[in-house]
Amino acid sequence: MDEKRANFVRLAEGRVNRALKDIRLIGNLSNRAAYSFTDEDIKKIFRALHRELELAKSRFGESDSSGSADFKL
Repeated sequence: MDEKRANFVRLAEGRVNRALKDIRLIGNLSNRAAYSFTDEDIKKIFRALHRELELAKSRFGESDSSGSADFKL
């Protein structure tokens, strides 16, 4: 394996695993006994995640998306 490929694999595995962990943590916010949220809050969260995922895909040439913004409820 060449050095660029090895670096890509190492970084991609770490970053994707970290992202998956964080997504699972977002899922933990669904506990209504511990948190108060509206349907609109949930829509905003998933729109932001979807938008950012589409932007990342477009950087690999897989999708057509534009713009990026910080997430805020």
